[in-house]
Parts: sequence; C-alpha cells; structure tokens
Amino acid sequence: VRGSRGAGREIPEDDRGNTFDGGVDLKYGVSPRLTLDLTYRTDFSQVDVDREQANLTRFPLFFPEQRDFFVENSGMFQFGDLTEREYRTGSSLREFTLFHSRRIGLSGGRPVPLVGGVRLTGQAAGFQVGLMDVQTERFERDAPQNFSVVRVRRNVLENSDVGFMFTNRQATDGSGGESYNRVFGVDANVHVLGGLIVNSYVAFTDSPGQEGNRTAARVNAGWRGRIWDVGAFVRQIGDDFDPGVGFTRRSDIRHFYATVGAHPRPPIPFLLNINPYVEGQYITDLKDVLETRTGTAGFGVSFRDSGVLDLQFSDRFERVERPFRVGTGGLIAAGSYSFREASATYTSNRGRNVSGTVELSGGGYYGGSRRSVGANLLWEPGYRFVMDLTATHNALRLGGESFTADVYGARLKYAYSTTLYGGAFFQYNATTREAITSLRLTFIHAPLSNLYLAVTERRDVGDTGGLRERFLAAKLTKYFQF
Repeated sequence: VRGSRGAGREIPEDDRGNTFDGGVDLKYGVSPRLTLDLTYRTDFSQVDVDREQANLTRFPLFFPEQRDFFVENSGMFQFGDLTEREYRTGSSLREFTLFHSRRIGLSGGRPVPLVGGVRLTGQAAGFQVGLMDVQTERFERDAPQNFSVVRVRRNVLENSDVGFMFTNRQATDGSGGESYNRVFGVDANVHVLGGLIVNSYVAFTDSPGQEGNRTAARVNAGWRGRIWDVGAFVRQIGDDFDPGVGFTRRSDIRHFYATVGAHPRPPIPFLLNINPYVEGQYITDLKDVLETRTGTAGFGVSFRDSGVLDLQFSDRFERVERPFRVGTGGLIAAGSYSFREASATYTSNRGRNVSGTVELSGGGYYGGSRRSVGANLLWEPGYRFVMDLTATHNALRLGGESFTADVYGARLKYAYSTTLYGGAFFQYNATTREAITSLRLTFIHAPLSNLYLAVTERRDVGDTGGLRERFLAAKLTKYFQF
C-alpha cells in the first residue's frame, strides 16, 4: 500500500491513494562462477531512508546505494577514484565514479518505477564480467529510460587488472534516439614491488549537444613501506564531461595531489603506531586559473585498544565563481577566500559494547568562521539490540550573520528472534526543518522469504508545518527453488 507524495505541504485528499503491485525475481547459476539475475516490477519499499547530511560546500553530496538489487555484486562495476586500505589517495569513489546506481530508479531522491532489469556477474574465460540492463517507467515529466552497463576486467600479473566500461542512458519514448548519454572508459590497477600501487583511467562521454571537453583521466601512484608512505596523482575532468549513470563532484578541473608520511611503531606500551603526514592539493580549471589550494599537516595515532586519533591543520584557498547559499543560511558571494581550519577526531574500539566517535573542527570559512561538533554513539548490549545515535552541530558566521546547520539521528534495531526483527530510524535536519521517521518490521516466514512492513513519514516542523509525505508499505516475498 503506497501513499503518494506531497511537495512540502499538507497532502490533499486527491493526492492520496493505494496501489497494489507484484513482481518476480529470478536468480540462475549459468556456471559455478557466473550468475544471472532477472527482476520484473522491482520494489524497494523495505529499504531504509538515506541519512541526512549537512552540505557546507558548493558541490553535490554523495549518497551511497542501499537497494539490494544494486548493492549485490556492486564491486564488479567499480570504476573511478578507487582507494586502497592504509593508503592516502586524496580522492575516492565519492568524488568520481563512472557508475553510480542511484542514477537509476531515483529522481530527486524520489523512487521511479522500474519495469525490470537483468544482471550478469561473475567470471568467464578468464575475465571478470558485469552486465546490467534496467528499464524505468515514465515518471512525472521524465520519459521512460533504459540504462545499460558493461564492465569487463582481466587480471594481469599478480593482484593487477585492466578493464573496460561502457554505460548508456537513453530515453525510450520514441524520441528517435536523440536523447542519450554514452560513456566509454578503460582503466588499469597495478600492484608491484610489494608496496607500490598505480591506478589509472581514461573515460569519454557522448551526448547530443556536447561541444566542450568530454574526457576524464587520472593517474595515481602510492607506495607504503615499513616506515614511509608517499603518494601522488594528477587528474583532469572536462567541462563537458557528463556521465549519465555516474557521479562527478567537480568538473572543469585539473587536480594535483601529493602526500608523504611515516608510520613508525614507537616503544610505548599503549601505542600501536603513530602517523605524522603532510599532503597538498592544487586544483585549477582547464584554463589554469587556480580554484582550490589546500595544504594539510596531520598526526594520526593508533592505540593498541583499537582506538584511533587524528589531528589535522589545513591552510586553504578557494575561488568562488558563482555565489552559493549554505542551506537556508548565509550567502557566500563570488570572490577569493583564504582561511585556516583545524580538526580533531577520535574513534574508540568498535568491538566494545559501547563505542563512538567524537569530532571537533573549526576555523575560517569563506570570509567568516565555522565551529563544528560531531558525535556518534553506538551501544550494543547484546545480539538483540543496537542503538546508534548521531549528532552534528555547525555554527557559522558570514557577513555579520550567524546561523547553524544541524543534523540529528537515532537508529534502533531489535531482534525478537532469528526470524522476527525490526528497527526505527529518526532524523531531524534543522537546516530544512524536516523531521523523518522510518519504521521497519521484518518477518522471515520461510527460508529467504520475508514479510516487510514499512512506514516512512516526513514532516515540516518549520513555520508552515504540515505533512510532506507518508508512506505505508506491506511487502511479501516468497522464494522458490527449482
């Protein structure tokens, strides 16, 4: 049962209603190492809502995928700014990825109905293969679209691979093929000489009307030895580079990054290692005009009880070409800004019943100032119950105006038994003055077969007040093996 959405107002009667639907998922083992997944009229009503984030930058935020069909075997489709454990790489898939499945079946954070899809993942003839094709229905003013992804990789040498990716996003409303976005990319990830890694890619996009630079490329190298670790990369993203099924935080840039650090193990009983380091970033547009320059000195400490402390001090320069507003607060005008900031973060041992993270940061902020406090508390008294509390407070001052950007969340999970469990997720975004409540109940009535009950409600707690959205879903799945 699904209630329709409002637009920041109380939902009138003619916008309310119920819908009933059904779908089919099929999993077939083509070979011991190759799996075919088919889905028809896919529904994701049991998936939790996204965690709210406070955006204090002029760039879009990255939200991770949570839907089962796209999460499963998602590593097969990774292409972009890959990271390596214990290496500082200066960027990640949250900055650039050629395939981000949230571009499929979501529009402005709202679900777009899926007709169905097919996915083939695994290994064949020495290649790692990932193929996906998904068709969406028409949604409001958006035409129905088809999304296709091809990912092929092959291992070379030891722990190294080369690969190819192709994505296509195309309207299927009879527009004659004039509405499409295609992306081609090749990449290589090389591990040699024990601690040396080299990651590189080149990608190209093709869409009607594109006339600027449509390429993206990166070369990253990092080395980690017994004491020292160093790394550097250079990447460029064209002003007209537009991956229709990917995510790019910044375009029209040349980005240079370098870091050097050490990680000795001092003869101190309670310390595992220390990690002093420096790193720098230098970003220009494609006309070589400086946009961002950051120099950072840091000091990390790993304790023997698995706690981690990280201290940082940064000196930044930012050139803002177009004014932007931080939430509903101050307006940051176009211009050049130099400022400094510092942070301290401590994370305790996550293996304990009570653990958490505390972060303090602050300093200058685009001609003003910023003070931020973030905390996370995780309580697991036993296997039945989990409580996860988060809070982020940002106090900013711009042009004589003071305002805050705060986000609070509480997630509770309780397992009555191995077949019946539920959870609640409460969030409040003080910037948008939106309160979100999400309740989930799951009953496993047979092996791999579930009954889901889900309720999600969004409310405006500002001056206007009113219900923005209420969503009630009952979903029954039954698994058949043949």
